[in-house]
Amino acid sequence: MAMESVEAVVAHIQGLSGSQEEVAHLHSLLKQSEDALRSQAARLGAFLHQLDPSVHTLGYLFLLEAYSSDPVCREQDGDFLLSIVEFINSCSAEQIRLAPEKFISVCKSFKDKVMQLQVPIQGIVPLRTAIRKLQVSSEQLTTLHSDYLLLCLLAKCYKAGLSILDDDIFEVDQPRDLFLYCYYGGMINIGLKSYRKAWECLHNVITAPMTTLNAIAVEAYKKYILVSIILNGQVPLFPKYTSSTAQRNLKSHTQPYIDLANCYATGTFAELEGCIQTNLEKFQSDSNLGLVKQVLSSLYKRNIQRLTQTYLTLSLQDIANAAQLKTPREAEMHVLQMIQDGEIFATINQKDGMVSFHEDPEQYKTCGMIEHIDSSIHRLMALSQKLGSLDEHMSCDPAYLTRIGKERPRFDFDEFDSVPHKFL
Repeated sequence: MAMESVEAVVAHIQGLSGSQEEVAHLHSLLKQSEDALRSQAARLGAFLHQLDPSVHTLGYLFLLEAYSSDPVCREQDGDFLLSIVEFINSCSAEQIRLAPEKFISVCKSFKDKVMQLQVPIQGIVPLRTAIRKLQVSSEQLTTLHSDYLLLCLLAKCYKAGLSILDDDIFEVDQPRDLFLYCYYGGMINIGLKSYRKAWECLHNVITAPMTTLNAIAVEAYKKYILVSIILNGQVPLFPKYTSSTAQRNLKSHTQPYIDLANCYATGTFAELEGCIQTNLEKFQSDSNLGLVKQVLSSLYKRNIQRLTQTYLTLSLQDIANAAQLKTPREAEMHVLQMIQDGEIFATINQKDGMVSFHEDPEQYKTCGMIEHIDSSIHRLMALSQKLGSLDEHMSCDPAYLTRIGKERPRFDFDEFDSVPHKFL
């Protein structure tokens, strides 16, 4: 492609970025020029300065995507990142949606570069902006969601990840996007010690429809086992809507974690510690050792919680003995932390070292609790309406009806719940 040809493309971009008809014609011209632009990728950086990303969004995107497809030398890293950030901040959402695959490619190049430079924190805000511009609604899951959460994890900016994890997702284009989104979401909530939300995210991974087992589900199940133990002291059975693939294969790929759960159930600290030492190398290679240590610590809490079901008062020395702690002081620290976290309700008499256990004081009649219940009811009503709408839409989907028609002779559908599976 000659220099005049590149200039001609830029001239087209400058002259055809007004009306929708002009932009549509420009889109057609740019698609014809893709290969030629890529062949001159290294020279396109200079032409970007001739365009305004807020006005010439589509053309700027094609040039930027071709430019980012070529390796960028270290001296140009700063300018490369700055050009993408400026584009993301000022681009037209309507125009990038005409070529979403190009926009996603640019954003992934940006993500790869900040990871290569080991500055993931610099990519968090731009990628969040990119997600909001790419989305038609907040209910849509894009392929950039998982990239954003990965940067939050690497930068240890866990709270930043909540800005998209709090969205209710109903539209998923690719199953892999959902698996990664929920897996990284679980890891972010683990980082925040929000184990209930982490459990829900990981639960969504292992129960999502799948015809073949994937590595994401295996890694998610390992963390799911550990979080379940920390949260509830045991690992629940697979719910009936879990795919047969997951139910048949997940346990065989996570045997050290199954063994850990079985040892935990005995309530014996020495046996649990022995199991951890036996599988220490495996837990380390899986990057789960920190979570395994949380499991070990939670056994003390679980043993103390069992005491609250039997005794009204107990000395710190007795608690230390029953919970397999070394000293009454250790027992006191655990009890105080559990009181602070709302895991038990108790008071400690400092004079005689006696602990009195109490019932949950919540009467469910405070203004705050009533507002919380009211908010939950409204959220459930909205969710019910949304599910009803999705069910109605699916019942009219030709592909779904064709599949059901083929399967009907094989099964008696009265034996099954009418749960639609999108990823059959």
